[in-house]
Amino acid sequence: MAEIINLRQVRKAKARAVEDAKAESNRIAFGQPKKAKTLQQRRKALETERHEGHRLERPDTDPAE
Repeated sequence: MAEIINLRQVRKAKARAVEDAKAESNRIAFGQPKKAKTLQQRRKALETERHEGHRLERPDTDPAE
């Protein structure tokens, strides 16, 4: 004999799974507080500035000059 299933429960379980997946992606995208985001951006900008400061030639200047 076939197993009897409750379609309402199956539908709700599927909806929960979709919502959980969406919540997980939102946690990844929006999980950091603003202070942490700005700190990370500042550190990256400082690191880039220091790295670019050690170049022997600037890429925006024409080497023929």
